[in-house]
Amino acid sequence: MKKFIIFTFFIGTFITAIFAQKIGYVNSKDVMSKMNEYNIAQKEINSVSEKWQQELEKQYKLIEEKYRDYQANEVIMPEDVRKERQEEIFKLEREAKEYREKKFGYNGELFQLQDTKVKPVQEKVMKAVASIAEKKRVDFVFDKAAGDVNWLYTNAIFDLTEDVKKELGVDAGPDAK
Repeated sequence: MKKFIIFTFFIGTFITAIFAQKIGYVNSKDVMSKMNEYNIAQKEINSVSEKWQQELEKQYKLIEEKYRDYQANEVIMPEDVRKERQEEIFKLEREAKEYREKKFGYNGELFQLQDTKVKPVQEKVMKAVASIAEKKRVDFVFDKAAGDVNWLYTNAIFDLTEDVKKELGVDAGPDAK
């Protein structure tokens, strides 16, 4: 009986070792922040976004001025002029809302710009991750930067970030292994 228990223990350990899977993780934010392509794309996106934001702020400022003027003169305005001014303010508000949606909305121009500028960099990183994972025979690779996974502990042995940077030819910096 004792031999059977020991034999079962060793077989269980052997089977567990066979089916053990290696897991690695990468901090994609760290990798991309070191890539010139990504930084150039981000600067361009930020520049365009700031320009659009300034235009939107101008529109809201105009609406605010028109509204203050309307309130100051509302009492002395004839009914037809009052309705005309109200319609003008409502029209400006609709235009500003449409502009904001067109530029910053879910499928707006900013979203599309990010998709065209950043997606190629992300795809490049994913190819490098796949290459490193195959070389190191890693079964699963998690993105530490994603935020969806809470990491209570990570063993640096499984961190593939520096390997991905090397694969991409990105300067690893002073914190390289």
